[in-house]
Amino acid sequence: MLQNKHHENRSKAANNDMLTRVEELLAGYFDTEKTLIDGLPAVEQLSGQLNVSSHYLSDMLRTLTGQNRQQHIHAKLIEKAKEMLSTTNLSIAQVAYKLGFEHPQSFN
Repeated sequence: MLQNKHHENRSKAANNDMLTRVEELLAGYFDTEKTLIDGLPAVEQLSGQLNVSSHYLSDMLRTLTGQNRQQHIHAKLIEKAKEMLSTTNLSIAQVAYKLGFEHPQSFN
């Protein structure tokens, strides 16, 4: 019983570490010009960089955040957009463009 609890704690810690790495990867996308070049990060890109399957990543995100992988990426995108709108003088169209949207109306 104690061994199962220890394994469960290690598994939770590993998943939390992976969530931290996902957050860092997403921040890297949104803080650089990557979204201008590559568009929004695809789940396959993130899972590949983390060396896990996209299915595993999706399950882990749902367990830890209650969101599926696409919802999580979009939530982080919205957080970044809010931050940029409140801390810069950029227009909505400029923020949309910087975050990888070709057409600002797609950003609404």
